[in-house]
Amino acid sequence: MARFQSFDSFLLLCAVVYTILLPFAASDAAYPPPYGLGSTEEDLVPVRREVYGGGRIIDISHRYHPDMPSWESNDGVGQFLWLPKSMKNGSLANNSEMKLPTHTGTHVDAPGHVIDHYFDAGFDVDTLNLEVLNGPALLVDVPRDKNITAQVMKSLNIPKGVTRVLFRTLNTDRRLMYKKEFDTSYVGFMKDGAQWLVDNTDIKLVGIDYLSVAAFDDLIPSHLIFLEGRETILVEGLKLDVAQPGIYSVHCLPLRLLGAEGSPIRCILIE
Repeated sequence: MARFQSFDSFLLLCAVVYTILLPFAASDAAYPPPYGLGSTEEDLVPVRREVYGGGRIIDISHRYHPDMPSWESNDGVGQFLWLPKSMKNGSLANNSEMKLPTHTGTHVDAPGHVIDHYFDAGFDVDTLNLEVLNGPALLVDVPRDKNITAQVMKSLNIPKGVTRVLFRTLNTDRRLMYKKEFDTSYVGFMKDGAQWLVDNTDIKLVGIDYLSVAAFDDLIPSHLIFLEGRETILVEGLKLDVAQPGIYSVHCLPLRLLGAEGSPIRCILIE
């Protein structure tokens, strides 16, 4: 131990070190609070909405929280927010940090997600066409007793010229996006359904209501069919329990994550 000229100088040094380290040592305790708990002041209760503008604007992206489902996990996403700088511990402002997989919650897939030479070439989320992600869209109900096969696609009678379709399935009825445990029995596209869509429709945006547009049993084959042409954009984990089938204007904006094959995305419908 270093020698000090007096005991008072040693105490002074300890106080300085304690002041510097305290915010870091206590940051986890200050944030985040338990999910769903906020201020105890009655006049400070934030309103969280799904619908805006008297029903004209519908938020179809899921809220991020620790218990939302994560791919092949029984434990949900878990803690993904930290507060290394907290006003409660002496910082001038609250500054959070976040860490979570890019394919969490409502998100978008880029071609590099399942095609490695596209990943190496740089076909990331920053290269996705915003004209495809924004514009008129059709929300359809899928027959509830099966995955999306070629036969199901034919039965939906989606007109030529429709370029954006959101598929509401049994996943919404089962509220799978509200359950912490990942469920492999979710509804998605089978390989023949994906091929039929690519070959027989003008659809360039495919949206669905669970973590993958492809059924678990045809996971990679369906993704490859959709993404190999680099024209179809997949939006997964949509919140479709409020909107009714019909025509809307959809607006989806991913983060500009250079080099990332997926990104969280905020999507809304406007009537």
